[in-house]
Amino acid sequence: MVDQARARKMADRIKEIVAKRLDRGLRDPRLGFVTITDVRVTGDLQHASIFYTVYGTDQERADSAAALKAATGMLRTEVGRNITARLTPSLEFIADAIPENAQHIEGLLAEAHARDAEVESLAKSASYAGEEDPYVKPRQADEDDDED
Repeated sequence: MVDQARARKMADRIKEIVAKRLDRGLRDPRLGFVTITDVRVTGDLQHASIFYTVYGTDQERADSAAALKAATGMLRTEVGRNITARLTPSLEFIADAIPENAQHIEGLLAEAHARDAEVESLAKSASYAGEEDPYVKPRQADEDDDED
């Protein structure tokens, strides 16, 4: 039986523990400016996926990923000391794609804004293809028609 509330609580606790440990620092010079964005724990509380972002270049991201992979055992020990569970979950670090997705969305929004501006400029200089008011008006009764 899966207890989602307990899994969420454990995920929040693991996020806090790992973030504090990274804030205190690891003895790995490859580790850059890492931010823990999310943690997801399986329903049986046996596996935790830790999502992170790294501020910097692609090389710094790769170095930070290697440093986190090397420190996984130490961080799992730290998590095991600080949670109240019978078994310590295995940890997996996954680079979060939030910055890339945000950059892609910003590019799409800029393209949409440019297209809107183009359409607006075309609309200002546009003229009607036919008459300005294409609807048929009701005929006015002439005085000649009344004499019949």
